[in-house]
Amino acid sequence: MSDIILLAVFPYVALVLGIGGGIYRYRHDRFSYSSLSSQLLENRRLFWGSVPWHYGITIVLLAHLVAFLIPGIWARIIAEPLTLYTLEVTGFALALAALIGLSVLIIRRLTQPRLLAVTTTMDWVLLAVLLLQVALGFWVSLFYRWGADWYVHTSVPWLVSLASFNPQIQYVASLPWIVKFHLLTGFFLIALFPFTRLVHVVALPFWYLWRPYQVVIRNRKM
Repeated sequence: MSDIILLAVFPYVALVLGIGGGIYRYRHDRFSYSSLSSQLLENRRLFWGSVPWHYGITIVLLAHLVAFLIPGIWARIIAEPLTLYTLEVTGFALALAALIGLSVLIIRRLTQPRLLAVTTTMDWVLLAVLLLQVALGFWVSLFYRWGADWYVHTSVPWLVSLASFNPQIQYVASLPWIVKFHLLTGFFLIALFPFTRLVHVVALPFWYLWRPYQVVIRNRKM
């Protein structure tokens, strides 16, 4: 029963909260749809935390997404042992970079009074859940090797069954509890989406790609 609730019901609850709450917030509080950057309050530590965090987590998430969208092609790619080894080492390094970067960002907020003053309770909740999720992913990659392979045969079919509204929990029910915890924490982050700064993930300024150039004129005597 617990597996049914956690693996077949909770993901839909998280998605409804994330998508519905995100739309509601955008319609009623559009100004808050941003990361509320703290760069002006402190810049040096932000760089050393933000760069490894964003590069690490973005590439790891893209790898998960590619394996989900084209599992057959992904399975053929990792069938070559050298490719599988390379992906495993690369994924481990990226997870470590993301973990270190996020830790720097958390320490930065804890040790900078100006940042501490503008950090909300939901900011701390989000940072804690992100740290837990990345740490779990790092742990899984370290102690449950060849995740690039077994992910395609367990998590991907489960996610596909959820997407087709026919949950098949048997694909992941027998996985170690820490792996299932990692999967569920991902959905919990989706549920947190509309209540935190995480909304900036879908608020990227794509229109910058086609907007006209801005002419900047120096108005100062040399």
